[in-house]
Amino acid sequence: MGKFKGLWINFIKGIIIGVGGVAPGVSGGTFAVMLGVYDKLTDAVATFYKDFSHKMIFLGSVGMGVGVGIVGFSNVMTFLFEHYETLVKFMFIGLMLGSLPAVFSEANKKGFSKKYLIPFAVTFSLTMIFAYLDSQGASKVSATSLSFQQSAFFGGVIALGTIVPGISSSIILMYAGVYESVLAGISTLNFAMLIPMGMGFALTGLLLAKLIHCMFTQFYGYTYYMVLGFVIGSIVTLMPQVNSLSEWLIGGVLCLLGAGLSYGLGYVSKKH
Repeated sequence: MGKFKGLWINFIKGIIIGVGGVAPGVSGGTFAVMLGVYDKLTDAVATFYKDFSHKMIFLGSVGMGVGVGIVGFSNVMTFLFEHYETLVKFMFIGLMLGSLPAVFSEANKKGFSKKYLIPFAVTFSLTMIFAYLDSQGASKVSATSLSFQQSAFFGGVIALGTIVPGISSSIILMYAGVYESVLAGISTLNFAMLIPMGMGFALTGLLLAKLIHCMFTQFYGYTYYMVLGFVIGSIVTLMPQVNSLSEWLIGGVLCLLGAGLSYGLGYVSKKH
């Protein structure tokens, strides 16, 4: 019963990560860190041949959740960001804030060094730069049909935003002018686009996971604080422009709900 409950928790976390993969300005990798599964995911992907059955069960439960999050919420998240961007961002900020205690605990479990603040400062600054560039980009993008090679390439872009915290694949897709096309292909289950996109996602994800796993193995503290720089920067850059008292009140409630959800998921995960 406990194992079954753990699978459901991983599935729910996967949904949140998948939503982060398609939501404008948000990184699925950031959510993976905040939900306490980031290093487990990169390790499972990079070394799936070790303890194969256990890692496949873990990857399967999270992976199915990611798929549901991406496919099921692609149009939903686009609609919410178009009409309720401020409130959605408050919810995301809450999700991140609620997980910070667990993330800092994990980052320092092998000790702390002031030298770790160097990669933290670098990645935090990079996140600020990315946010500035995002704000300069056009919000309107033109839809276009994608070839097999293009679909595979942009599948790799989605993997980049899923694996690397702080990098929003949706923003990259917007700059490339294919965000609407990718969302349409996902939401309508266009397999001519989804198959090569899945291949690009899998190959890029595997290569990135191996690289990050190696970094965690050799330079755990430096790597985790590098990731933390992306995460904390994402929280700062997500802060929306609030235009009314009602938005502050509703946004505050949503922020608290998000914080409670992520904190609760982190607490329950420690028992599994």
